[in-house]
Amino acid sequence: MPLREQIEALAAREDNVFSCEDRAVFDELKRALNRGEVRAAEKSGDGKWIVNSWVKQGILAGFRMGAIIDMSAGESFKFFDKDTYPGRPTKIEENVRIVPGGSTIRDGAYIAPGVVCMPPMFVNAGAYVDEGTMIDSHALVGSCAQIGKRVHISAAAQIGGVLEPVGAVPVIIEDDVLVGGNCGVYEGTIVRERAVLASGTILTGSTPVYDLVRGEIYQRAADGPLEIPVGAVVVPGARAVTTERGREWGLSLYAAVIVKYRDEKTDTAVRLEDYLR
Repeated sequence: MPLREQIEALAAREDNVFSCEDRAVFDELKRALNRGEVRAAEKSGDGKWIVNSWVKQGILAGFRMGAIIDMSAGESFKFFDKDTYPGRPTKIEENVRIVPGGSTIRDGAYIAPGVVCMPPMFVNAGAYVDEGTMIDSHALVGSCAQIGKRVHISAAAQIGGVLEPVGAVPVIIEDDVLVGGNCGVYEGTIVRERAVLASGTILTGSTPVYDLVRGEIYQRAADGPLEIPVGAVVVPGARAVTTERGREWGLSLYAAVIVKYRDEKTDTAVRLEDYLR
């Protein structure tokens, strides 16, 4: 029986009693995730991202079948977690640079050759991190997040995941994106290739994005995620509260603003990051 059908059968179970055979099926899914052979979401030929709900179902099944065990590394580093999600087994032959200092990659995440992990950082199960990407210090890559090639996730940036609901698109960061320090990208937002998020930019499903160049306002569609256009340079901004009391108090609300699209000057600034890889 194909892996997908086995996982869907596991996910449909109403009880939480799992056999050794069930565990073996889940372990096969994790190995496929670790190798990048299956993904929580994939980009189709027309540029649309398609969710593989069965993969998410399998990741959730792993939490159901797991038992909390002692994963401590000596007396000074105490860890207690589900035995189905230990640290990812990574070998030097994979050509992943993991700098010493307390980073963790959870089992069931794909980390491609050439990825650089600066300490401390965390990659959750189901995530996909493609070639040449740098995950900087204190950065998070959430469960099922899809990160493209040559992305820089700067210090303290938070990339949400979206594991549930299983049919929802996870956070997508496409190729050659720069995510500035202290940025937050959540709720299934898609950041298209070559975009630049300035430090402190927050993007969620409810964040309006004001495009000063094209005169557009981007918001999450009823049946889809918020999308940041190709090459957009996004900075944190504010918009005035127009209600009577809001005007009286001089209030404003956070808004993300596209101030330009990538040009030669922007590319030169981004290329400076390559020396760190």
